[in-house]
Amino acid sequence: MVRPYARRMLGLGAALALTLGGPGQADDNPRHAAVEVGTVDAVPHGPSVAERLAEIRRRIQAATVYPPIARRQGLAGTAHVRFQIGRDGIATGIEASRSSGHWILDRAAERSVRSAGRLPWVYGRLEVPVRFELEPRR
Repeated sequence: MVRPYARRMLGLGAALALTLGGPGQADDNPRHAAVEVGTVDAVPHGPSVAERLAEIRRRIQAATVYPPIARRQGLAGTAHVRFQIGRDGIATGIEASRSSGHWILDRAAERSVRSAGRLPWVYGRLEVPVRFELEPRR
């Protein structure tokens, strides 16, 4: 038996090993039998993180409005927007993290995130590219 003051000095892990007999010592007492511990995912069942990120990118790109003046001037590029998603699905802290090279496209990319509506929740700050192309991809 380990005395209480020794537990504080040894630390919890060492004290438990000493109290329960330590590794390699057989103990027939059923109270000291090993218990298998299961794990539970803290996120409810549903789409994976990769699927949620793909959906976020899709919704933001779908909400993107190409500024008419930028289109007339032939401006194109990809702006990267950084933000986080609250538990309510609303994006907050929206800022252009990498410029497309044109301020008007960078502001339009930020508006795209705001216009996308409620987004699937993902923990942490995200960075999403928003493309502005004059000709659609093939």
